[in-house]
Amino acid sequence: MQKQLTATLPATSAAESAAFSVLVALSFSHLLNDTMQSLLPALYPMLKSSLALDFGQVGLITLAFQLTASVLQPVVGIVTDRRPMPYSLAIGMAATLIGLLLLSRAASFPAVLVASAAVGLGSAVFHPEASRMARYASGGQHGLAQSLFQVGGNAGSALGPLLAAFIVLPGGQRSVAWFALFALLAMVILSNVGRWYVRRRSTLASRPRAAAGVHASVSRGRVVGSLVILVALTFSKFFYLASINTYLTFYLIHTFGVSVQSAQIYLFVFLAATATGTFFGGPLGDRLGRKYVIWGSIVGVLPFTLALPYVGLAGTIALAVPIGLILSSAFPAILVYAQELLPGRVGTVSGLFFGLAFGMGGLGAAALGELADMTSIQTVYRICAFLPAIGLLAVFLPNLERRSAVR
Repeated sequence: MQKQLTATLPATSAAESAAFSVLVALSFSHLLNDTMQSLLPALYPMLKSSLALDFGQVGLITLAFQLTASVLQPVVGIVTDRRPMPYSLAIGMAATLIGLLLLSRAASFPAVLVASAAVGLGSAVFHPEASRMARYASGGQHGLAQSLFQVGGNAGSALGPLLAAFIVLPGGQRSVAWFALFALLAMVILSNVGRWYVRRRSTLASRPRAAAGVHASVSRGRVVGSLVILVALTFSKFFYLASINTYLTFYLIHTFGVSVQSAQIYLFVFLAATATGTFFGGPLGDRLGRKYVIWGSIVGVLPFTLALPYVGLAGTIALAVPIGLILSSAFPAILVYAQELLPGRVGTVSGLFFGLAFGMGGLGAAALGELADMTSIQTVYRICAFLPAIGLLAVFLPNLERRSAVR
């Protein structure tokens, strides 16, 4: 027995090492994917000037990108739950590559919309299947795995404006084509991840799988109510984030007279804070309970968002950091909580909530753009300051960890 146990240790260690390398590969691919995505809002000031766009049209560009991703992501999740498609990750990245090349040459508003939709298509294919693979490679630490996966995306979103400030703004719109190399690199990495998954499918098939259904200790009606609450929380989080991601540069330029390049750097500071918050949200959910992380992260940000519209430039940047840190910690906990509510439907849940995240961001950008045109960008921030109050609904979520312990 001892000899047999000893013989299995190296294999177990190797499997864990391989799984961690897959998580790192997925996180880095997420970084590349979201770096390419974030080039789009980083280009808004340039496109607004060169194509004579108004704020409403800027919001519609985001809507074209977000709706493509949000509508298709749940569909991709449902399909891949029934029939995993590991190589779809690399294929979807090709759509992002095409979108970037189109964006670098777009000379009209409709052309920008088409390019944005193509980039959104790549994201629709990437997120549900990559999130599902991250769960398979988690070794049971689901919150940590989702945080590691998502922090790559947040880091990419933070890098995009910084790269735009020092590469795209000096080089012009056509310099966006160079970032197609990121898509090629991601395609290579994701092809290797696909091969890992194919090799492991036989191992996964021999293990008992969670049947598609609902959490054993929660009634179906309570599950539906909890999902409605999670959707509301996702709305509050991403609608507010749309006011920052899409319009912070304009707010800083119009309110404080900073340069476009400086505004991009300040946006990077905020997005770097969101990446940091995302990394800690999942592990904290594993340790403390996801309900409390969800509740605390969204409601805890409210004092900072309420103060933001009424401070100067230094105060705005100082408040943006805790807003990014606190608010972004919610999403890994929301996603894993929803996956535990609906076991056996990892891809469907991932696609639904990533799709909601993109959809809420897109609708928020379009609606807030129209509001900014009718009033002012300052009014947008005063109204959005109250959105995190929706997080109070989290008090009605069941404590899944406690129920599992009782059983």
